[in-house]
Amino acid sequence: MRIIVWILRIIVFLVVLSFALKNTEKVPVYFFGEYAIKEVPLIIVMLVTFILGLFLGLLIMLMGNMRKQRELNRLKREVAHLEERLEQPEVSRPEVAPEAVAPMAPL
Repeated sequence: MRIIVWILRIIVFLVVLSFALKNTEKVPVYFFGEYAIKEVPLIIVMLVTFILGLFLGLLIMLMGNMRKQRELNRLKREVAHLEERLEQPEVSRPEVAPEAVAPMAPL
């Protein structure tokens, strides 16, 4: 299994390397307004774009995981509170007739 993984890694590396070697022409990169960088290799532009996308994707995933972790911690606290209530002996309350709490209206 390890040999197959290494073979796949080598294949992916060779594909990316050949892609990088084929995309070396210079392109201008335009930003907001009139600001531009001239003569940037296309592979650099693509690599920077890929890294920025990867970073933003990881950031969004991290925010979702943090939300799930907060919810998990809240639920754990709630379970601990409910277990604590189960362990405590329940105080018996005297039975009160419903009429004593809210007397019925005369007919």
